[in-house]
Amino acid sequence: MTAIPMPNERPERRPGVNWEKWGWIYMRASGVVLVVLIFGHLFVNLVAGEGVKAIDFAFVAGKLADPFWVVWDTLLLWLALIHGANGMRTLVNDYATNPTIRRILLGAILVSTIVLLTLGTLVIYTFDPCPAGSPADLLPSFCPVNQ
Repeated sequence: MTAIPMPNERPERRPGVNWEKWGWIYMRASGVVLVVLIFGHLFVNLVAGEGVKAIDFAFVAGKLADPFWVVWDTLLLWLALIHGANGMRTLVNDYATNPTIRRILLGAILVSTIVLLTLGTLVIYTFDPCPAGSPADLLPSFCPVNQ
């Protein structure tokens, strides 16, 4: 026979990590950081300088040549993707009532998040606007071959 908890009593706590609590905390903390990262990104890309008409291959290449912007874009990518994936996970847990469909959807979210994080990070860290051995007529004007 189980005892009925009194109104002032706390329910018994299960051992282990409370993933829902940490997911909730992550959403709040990453949301605050993302606001700063996104508005900084928008300001530099759209307001400072010549505005949207200045965004081209050379602009992106120049940004990705600076370690500050590499870290900035990496943080933006990772925080935004994990933030979005955690939000989708919450929606699936709230609305997918069939356990098999829930597992499939959660697996799809996990796989797509890992693939996008991997590809995005590779692009940020391996971007080379002037690859060696490329024909000079295909390279941008700022590459040393054309100068």
